[in-house]
Amino acid sequence: MESPLHRFKAEFFKALGHPVRLAILDALREGEKSVGRLAEELGLEQPSISQQLSVLRQRGFVETRKEGTSVYYRTADPNVYAFLDLGRAIFERQLKTQSDLLSELQESSTQP
Repeated sequence: MESPLHRFKAEFFKALGHPVRLAILDALREGEKSVGRLAEELGLEQPSISQQLSVLRQRGFVETRKEGTSVYYRTADPNVYAFLDLGRAIFERQLKTQSDLLSELQESSTQP
């Protein structure tokens, strides 16, 4: 049975399921930025950044502010960073486990 909460979570994770979107959110930790600034910082083309910002905006991860002809993006809900930081912590633990296993393998291969 599919509940509204499960549908929301699925869409939430789908929106975060692209490395560029995650990089954009990380770049916005420091505050609002224009598409041009994000493209410069991330080393990507503006159309690519704009496309991913559109997805993030549709899902409510970012908000905009217009100033003249420039549009600035900012994180809509800073609580998303608690979630992203948890993902980083899990990643670091997995890397540590793999590193420990590699060390054990290297150590056992050098022993007679």
